Amino acid sequence: MFDWLFVSLPERRLLAATGRRAPTPWVIAIMSFTIMLVAATGLALASTASVLSRAIEARYSLEVPGGGANLDALAAIVRSSPGVASAEAIPENEMRHTLERWLGPAAQSQELPVPALINFDVKPGAHLGSIEQRARTIAPGARIVAHRDSVAPLLRSLAFLQAIAFGLVVLLSAAAAAAVVLAARGALDTHRFTIDVMHGIGATDLQVTNLFQRKIAIDAFIGSIAGGVAAAAVLLVLAGGASFVRDLTGGATLGLRDIVVLTLLPFALTALATWVARTAVLRALREAL
Repeated sequence: MFDWLFVSLPERRLLAATGRRAPTPWVIAIMSFTIMLVAATGLALASTASVLSRAIEARYSLEVPGGGANLDALAAIVRSSPGVASAEAIPENEMRHTLERWLGPAAQSQELPVPALINFDVKPGAHLGSIEQRARTIAPGARIVAHRDSVAPLLRSLAFLQAIAFGLVVLLSAAAAAAVVLAARGALDTHRFTIDVMHGIGATDLQVTNLFQRKIAIDAFIGSIAGGVAAAAVLLVLAGGASFVRDLTGGATLGLRDIVVLTLLPFALTALATWVARTAVLRALREAL
């Protein structure tokens, strides 16, 4: 199956050795570098969405309009309700203080209605309607809002960005494959005389294809590994120096499965380039007959 990798020294000399000026390794290295960074971004977004979904899966807020004069009593009702794991009251003044970061002094205006909140986590089987009904005995306008409903637009945006990242990986892989096809056809034209001589002495199309396949596979492997190492270095620098990114993503990082996927990408790109080169060379040789 991999006999094309092992050829004799005289057969290797039939094609020029790969040098540092050969374009294929450089092109593949750039593609591998870009694919790794885009894939890492997509995987990080997926991790962020997963962490966020788990964090808000069972979290709700009881909104109390008018600031909630009886906020402590409402918090006690929520905490004592069956199925509530924990509850935390956030007074109106704290809400306004938080809004000052974006609204400035306008956040303290009494014309701006700001509710008090009671954030609470529930256990499976909790009856939210009962909790809301009990709260309305003290605050008639109180209502329960699910955090997942509030964050749903953000989760949809993260899913859309993941799809874009996946699409970019596919497009970049296709571009790398196209570059390999051009390199393979260019190599065929360059060594056309050698190919004619090989055919003249009885070499088959498959034997000729094996030589080109091996050459492009080596070039693709060198380029993929070089690009992958460069991308890994960039990711390590970002992971070590940009701690604010972890704060923005709620501590989400690339997991072991993500690292394995990223590690396999250069090898997958090499396999793709090798298969594309074999297909392109073999088809070109058969069309030339």
